[in-house]
Amino acid sequence: MRKEFSAAIEKLALADESVVFITGDLGYNALENLQEKLGNRFINAGVAEQNMVGVAAGMAYKGYKVFCYSIAPFVVYRCLEQFRNDACLHNLPVFLVGNGGGYGYGIMGSTHHAIEDLACLSSLQNVKTWIPAFSDEVEPVLTQILQDKSPAYLRLGVGGATPEGAELSGSLKKINYAPDASTAIIALGPIVANVQKALSQLGLQNDCDVYTALTLPLQLTPTIIEALRKVENILVVEEHVSIGGLAQQLSVKMLEAGIHPKNFKSLTAQGYPNGLYGSQNYHQTQSGLDASHIASIIQSFSHSLIH
Repeated sequence: MRKEFSAAIEKLALADESVVFITGDLGYNALENLQEKLGNRFINAGVAEQNMVGVAAGMAYKGYKVFCYSIAPFVVYRCLEQFRNDACLHNLPVFLVGNGGGYGYGIMGSTHHAIEDLACLSSLQNVKTWIPAFSDEVEPVLTQILQDKSPAYLRLGVGGATPEGAELSGSLKKINYAPDASTAIIALGPIVANVQKALSQLGLQNDCDVYTALTLPLQLTPTIIEALRKVENILVVEEHVSIGGLAQQLSVKMLEAGIHPKNFKSLTAQGYPNGLYGSQNYHQTQSGLDASHIASIIQSFSHSLIH
């Protein structure tokens, strides 16, 4: 999604002179177009993320809309206090952008992974976090972030194209509809590709409702609430720890709405069970987020779904 992000920022910044882009000394071979086109509105703050966000908040206070870009853990954890105190509590248009959410940076290890980022940021005042599952969602998300003019976090990963006919309702985008579905699967971000692969392996593309969660804190519309009320099984899949993640937020909303599915299963990032590092796929498998394990969970809900 980094290429789509760079192209979208260039387009939006050229149309709005109040847009400023700050990088924490990252983005090589991806952001050179922004450096060229934005001129002095492109700032390399160096390896100084706390200062980067403080500067961004000062510029936002003066009327600018400021994007702060880095690898996801660097732009989230290192400057959490500055983002909370300087930007969020004053409801300023400072937008964090983290590339490689979840286990995206693979073998580089835990220092380069962001599996608690959404729990940290979606709990702050005035913040909306955005987790696109598909590359073509990036530009409309950025457009909405600029329109909202409130603190935001954009978590980038690797995704394909949005399935035809997808519909957004509140935080959830329905990407697969089954008229008589007994199972609903809700995925956070690009991990939905593993869900799609699992359904393909089982031949159940037409038997399960599938959603992606585009934003947190989670907002459920009456339409989504009624759709979830009708299914017997709910599976949540997220490349994020359980505490503060999608499943936990969804559980509260469901209890408030009086939704009690027969089966509720949450697949989440499990950290580092064996203490080893590997590719993103390796860590997904270690956490049971791979397509094969997802398929086994779907099968466990109801063998009657298998044709």
